[in-house]
Amino acid sequence: MFLRVLAIAGIVAAIGIAVWQGPPDYTVPEQPRKPAEETAPPTYVGGGACAECHREENRLWRGSHHELAMCPASEETFAGDFGNASFTYAGITTIFFRRDGRFMVRTDGPDGLLRDYEIRYTFGTVPLQQYLIPLPGGRLQALGIAWDTRPEAEGGQRWFRLYPDQNVTHSHPLHWTGLNQNWNYMCAECHSTNVKKNYDLKARRYSTKFSEINVSCEACHGPGSNHVAWVKKEGDGRRRDGRKGLAIALDERKSVQWMPNPESGNAARSAPRRSRREIDMCARCHSRRGPISEDYRHGYPLGDTHRLALLEDGLYYPDGQMRDEVYVYGSFLQSKMFRQGVTCSDCHEPHSLGLRAPGDKVCLQCHAAQKYERPEHHFHPLNSRGADCIECHMPATTYMIVDPRHDHSFRVPRPDLSVKLGTPNACNRCHADHSPAWAAKRVEQWYGHTPEGYQRYAEMLHDDSTGAPGAVERLLGLAEDKRQPAIARASALARLDRVPNSRSLSVIGRQLRDDDPLVREAAAGALEGAEPQTRFRLLAR
Repeated sequence: MFLRVLAIAGIVAAIGIAVWQGPPDYTVPEQPRKPAEETAPPTYVGGGACAECHREENRLWRGSHHELAMCPASEETFAGDFGNASFTYAGITTIFFRRDGRFMVRTDGPDGLLRDYEIRYTFGTVPLQQYLIPLPGGRLQALGIAWDTRPEAEGGQRWFRLYPDQNVTHSHPLHWTGLNQNWNYMCAECHSTNVKKNYDLKARRYSTKFSEINVSCEACHGPGSNHVAWVKKEGDGRRRDGRKGLAIALDERKSVQWMPNPESGNAARSAPRRSRREIDMCARCHSRRGPISEDYRHGYPLGDTHRLALLEDGLYYPDGQMRDEVYVYGSFLQSKMFRQGVTCSDCHEPHSLGLRAPGDKVCLQCHAAQKYERPEHHFHPLNSRGADCIECHMPATTYMIVDPRHDHSFRVPRPDLSVKLGTPNACNRCHADHSPAWAAKRVEQWYGHTPEGYQRYAEMLHDDSTGAPGAVERLLGLAEDKRQPAIARASALARLDRVPNSRSLSVIGRQLRDDDPLVREAAAGALEGAEPQTRFRLLAR
C-alpha cells in the first residue's frame, strides 16, 4: 500500500509538471520568435543603461522610495543623528557616533554585551530609516532602533524602538541579531534588484548578491539586455520582435480609457483587463507572502514562486480589513475596483510612486464629483476630514510606530459589523468618543438602510473562527459564490476541515477548475486529508 501511495503521488507530480500551463485567463508571456543567435536568456544591464533613453522616467524615479530603498553608508544617505546621540531601552543605552569617517553604533550584541558595530547601509527613507549591520556568516541585520525622518513638528527627528512594548533583549526573537531581522532572509528581495540569497546550507552562511543595491528599472521591467539589443536594431530586425526585447510587457493600460457613466457616476474600462501582469509584478513585494522558489520570472504568475497569505485570523479582521502588517495586495484583491479592471498604475505613477492626482482628485478620475463630492453622499461639511474619500474608504493603520498604510479594499464603512463582530470601522476612527452602535444608527438614518457594500463575507469567516454551528456549510457557500472576491473564496476553502466529506469534495472539485489561481491553490490544499485515490482522481486532470 505504501508503495502504491508513493506511485500515485509520483504520477500526480509528473502530470502536474507536464500539463500545467497556467489558467486560461492569465496571459503568460508569449516567447517571441527570434533568430538563433538571440535565444540566450536576458541579462541585467543596470539602470544607467535604461536612463540613457528613458530620461523622464529616470528623473521621476530619482528620490523615490524605490531609489532610496537601500543605500551605502554616506553623509548624503544617512538621516539619523550620529553625533554621540543616545537611546535607552530595556536597560541598554545605545550610542550612535562616527569613527574615522564611518557610521557606528554601540549596542547590545547577540550575547547581550555592548560592542561597537559599523553600519554599512541605510534601509528606507520616509517616514523612517533603518540601518543594516554586517555580522558573521555573510549576514546583514536590521537594527531594531530606527530614525524617525518626519519633521520635528510632527514628532519626528528622533531615535525610536520598533517594538517598544515587547522588552526585546538579546534573547528575544525580535532582537536585531536574530533571524526575524535578517536582511538576506527577510528583506533583500524587495529592497534590491535581482537578489540571489546564495545560502550555503552546509556552511550555514550567506553569499548574497544583487545587480543593483536599490529597486531599479530591472526590478520591475526584468533583465534588459534583449531590449538594449532591440534598440540597436533597424528595419526588419525591430519589426520581428513585437515585444521590443522586454522581459515583461507592462502594457495593460495601453490605449485604455475609463469611460464615464452619467447615470452611475462611475467610469468603466473601455476594454476588459485581460491579464494581471502588472498587479502581480507589484504584488511580489507589496503583499504578505512567502517565497517558495528563487526562480522568479517577470511576467509569470506570482503563485509560481510565492505563497500569498489569505484572509487568515491574526492577519486580517473577519471582514477582510488589514490587521497585521499585510501591505496592500491582499486588500486590493478584495476590492470592486480590482474586479472592474483597475491596475496599480491607474492611481500611482509607477516611477515616482506618487499619486496620479493629489488627494480626492485621484478618486475623481473615475468617480463623478457631482455625485460624490456632495453632502448628500458623505453627510459631512465640504472640505472636512469626513468628506475625504480616503478617510472613509481607505482607512489607515499605522505600522512600525510611525508608518500609516491605507487599506486598499475600498470598502463601505460598516459600523454595524463593529457592533456584531468587533471589527474596526472608518466612522469610529474619527468619532472615537462615540460607540459603533451610535455610528451604525447614524449611517442607517442617512441612507434609510444599512449599506452592505461589495465585501459580504465577514460573518461567514467570523463564524468559522469562533466555531459557530453550521460554519462549514457557510464556508462552502462562500467558496462557490462568484460574486465575492476570489481571495475570500480561497480563504473559505483554506479553512475547511482537512478531511473533506462528500459535500465538501464536490465543492472542492468544482473550484479546482476556477479561473482564479488563488482559488485553485486553496482547493488543492483542501484535499490534503483526502484519500490518495480521491486526490489522484481530482488533481490529475
